[in-house]
Amino acid sequence: MKTFMAKPADVKQEWILVDATDKVVGRLAVDIAMALMGKDRPTYTPNVCTGRFVVVINADKVKFTGKKWEQKRYTWTTGYTRLRSENAATRMEKNPTAILSEAVRRMLPKNKLATKMLSQLKVYAGNEHPHQAQNPVAVEMGN
Repeated sequence: MKTFMAKPADVKQEWILVDATDKVVGRLAVDIAMALMGKDRPTYTPNVCTGRFVVVINADKVKFTGKKWEQKRYTWTTGYTRLRSENAATRMEKNPTAILSEAVRRMLPKNKLATKMLSQLKVYAGNEHPHQAQNPVAVEMGN
């Protein structure tokens, strides 16, 4: 019996649609990352992007458990001798899609293939998205 190794030409591009209304950020991000990597399919191959395109709508309606809106800190460097930081509520006001896309990015592998996987993630704050022509299939994630 031979082991199946997918090639880039063998991968059929599929689009899925995820509604993030009232979903917990971490649980939703795990399912999205698995779909982007292709680990939820039997044709998963580590060195080929076998995942699907994921369109997330209503990213501004995600939620955290507990007191994470006030206590969770996002930090980044500025090039100067100090860190900048803000809490999750402030980041949600500035850019509602950043919280979910950052959570998914940190769950992907740290290599060049991850940038291709992340380019297959489309996150939108509202209910509308410009990908109707791809006929995304609605999938329930983050339970």
